[in-house]
Amino acid sequence: MAIRIPLSVPVVGPAERELLLEALDSGWITPAGPQLDAFEAEVARCTGRARAVGVSSGTAALHLALVVAGVREGDAVLCPTLSFIASANAISHARAVPVFVDCDATGNMAPGLLEEAIAAAERTGRRVGAVLAVDLYGKVADHDAIGAVARAYGAPLVVDAAESLGARRGERPAGSHGDIAAVSFNGNKIVTASSGGAVLTDDDELADRARHLATQAREPVPHYEHRVIGYNYRLSNILAALGLAQLRRLPEFLTARRAHREAYRALCAEAAGLEILGGDDEGDNCWITSVLVDPAATGQDPVRLREHLARAGIEARPVFAPLHSQPVYADPVAYPRVLDGTADRLFATGLSLPSSPASLPQDVAEVCERLAGALVRTGAAA
Repeated sequence: MAIRIPLSVPVVGPAERELLLEALDSGWITPAGPQLDAFEAEVARCTGRARAVGVSSGTAALHLALVVAGVREGDAVLCPTLSFIASANAISHARAVPVFVDCDATGNMAPGLLEEAIAAAERTGRRVGAVLAVDLYGKVADHDAIGAVARAYGAPLVVDAAESLGARRGERPAGSHGDIAAVSFNGNKIVTASSGGAVLTDDDELADRARHLATQAREPVPHYEHRVIGYNYRLSNILAALGLAQLRRLPEFLTARRAHREAYRALCAEAAGLEILGGDDEGDNCWITSVLVDPAATGQDPVRLREHLARAGIEARPVFAPLHSQPVYADPVAYPRVLDGTADRLFATGLSLPSSPASLPQDVAEVCERLAGALVRTGAAA
């Protein structure tokens, strides 16, 4: 059956059209221009950073962040195992070695296990190049605790804030933590530029180096001169115009996603055996709402519930498969890991539900009704 209620899709309208046409009419269709400058300034403002460097994708932003943070070939880079594969791939792009660390109940990296993993890496004689922390599904990780561990071992903290734009932890916005951070503007993110990303930092030297490397590391001379290997990671001014319009609508998108979260929270309060993954707090941007399904209490499991929703045209997905279980990273000798089973448990019991502003309140109400109905038939919910 065709998807009627998607998981997370972009919402565009007159504001995006206006800025796109403005960029086209200006003639700035290259990876430079006034819309790109304005976009970078707005990204920096939203994340509380001094500098933002727009690039072609969130993965490119992560790769650049690791390189300019000083990660070298063969280094160990600690990252959470419960994440999208781009977190680990960016480490591999930097020719470093991902070391997978399990999560706590929020789904984010467990600081205690991080310390154990760093100590183990150092005992092998491998240099620890960085700690890469991820804000899973829009919930800002405990970067104070994670950063304290990183600093104790002399490692820079790089933050993957691809999913958390607009979120907060205490008074600090997502993207403001760490020595350097990265955000994504992929099509399914809370704000999109169709594709794209940005490197975030308060250090001018790091920002300038990221921009230099993103533009093929061309030297400022009339001819093409390159002293180091760079990358073609530039962001189009056209896409930046789309992203700028989306950033201006961020409060609207946050309001819609948080309203959907309220509906799912009410469902979990009424249905035994369902709970919001990661708990709930006011700072979460609610990019994706995922629930944990207790088969013993519900008489169901996430696979059957997902199939039940799919038959009604409702898109739901499993939570991210832990990176240590991905075939490409499954070798524990090549890719060390410190695990306690939490990520595996969350993957086995987690289900991500429609969270897009494109979905109307009645759409999310239908999702809740169909989930509740599936549980009612098993006698597991009132």
